[in-house]
Amino acid sequence: MNIHEHQAKQILKKYGAVVPEGVFALTVDELLKKAKLLRTKKYVLKAQIHAGGRGKAGGVKILDTIEELSRAAKELLGKTLITHQTGPEGREVKRLYVEESSNIDKEFYLSCLVDRASSKIAFISSNQGGMDIEEVAISSPEKIVTTKVEMENEISDKDCDKIIKIFNLNDNAKKQAISLIKSIYKMFISTDANMVEVNPLILTKEEKIICLDAKVNFDSNALFRHPEITEFRDLNEEDPTEIEASKHDLAYIKLDGSIGCMVNGAGLAMATMDIIKLYGKEPANFLDVGGGASKEKVSAALKIILSDKNVKGILINIFGGIMRCDILAQGVVDAAKEMDISVPLVVRLAGTNFKEGKEILDNSGLKLISAENLDDAAKKIVEAIN
Repeated sequence: MNIHEHQAKQILKKYGAVVPEGVFALTVDELLKKAKLLRTKKYVLKAQIHAGGRGKAGGVKILDTIEELSRAAKELLGKTLITHQTGPEGREVKRLYVEESSNIDKEFYLSCLVDRASSKIAFISSNQGGMDIEEVAISSPEKIVTTKVEMENEISDKDCDKIIKIFNLNDNAKKQAISLIKSIYKMFISTDANMVEVNPLILTKEEKIICLDAKVNFDSNALFRHPEITEFRDLNEEDPTEIEASKHDLAYIKLDGSIGCMVNGAGLAMATMDIIKLYGKEPANFLDVGGGASKEKVSAALKIILSDKNVKGILINIFGGIMRCDILAQGVVDAAKEMDISVPLVVRLAGTNFKEGKEILDNSGLKLISAENLDDAAKKIVEAIN
């Protein structure tokens, strides 16, 4: 689960990190009222959307007076920002954030994430802050340091030194940076975060280490332990179909392809997507109905797939274990009776009760195509939509 910058800074501050003083609002009037309480010579106005690249898209502005802030806020609120992370459709700005300005001396990059390959926590640091870290990795890989640490109650000073060495700080700033690393580490562990990114992390002319921007992503599977973080969820920033899928406990991610997929099990779903690409088409979604799905859940999944106008065909690939094939088949039939399925539908069933499932589908009167195995199913759905 992603959260907004102002929310990320609120959490970082709670764990001891230094962030600029700021206020957020959903209306311009509320924003101006709060902004007048800030002690700053300049106002930094930031659009709050779940995407990077806001500055290049006009979503970050530095303003001298409250009058300038008022004009800029009116222009920005409700505007659609298009960045390299939003896609061509962009994101509408529905909340604004204003913070005090900072006297920047140096900019750095700092992030913390789970390294699944090593089962450790990886800190990535660079003296090239304010830039896309991917570009730095390509053009100047020697300016990026990755430090992997064991998951413990706290991070050691030795590991902190490794992380911040590339910043080349004096003793005073170094002490602050070590304190920040420890704060981020504690927050990361305590909140079940997947990623914390501070870009840029700055050293001010007053020799203060400050998190000037922040992105945080949390493990959705652990949110039941953190109701205070769940409250930060902004449904305006999520795909409506993904929201609907979450109501039915479906693992669904919308993609840009033309073949809708309904599969049970994440591994099988990934394999299904891969073989669709192998035969020259793109999957329209990732959808895992889970191991013990009911016919109601299956019916909801099919409706969600069909709500995507880009879907030209559907591939249902089920291996029955806990999930019985006859239950899935009945769910497909129930959903089909409630809607007009006008696209080709290929079904591959194997495992528990697959004969019973096939019989239900054969007697349903639906126009569907049976497949013997996954390879056969992929060939048939690609041929059907061609």
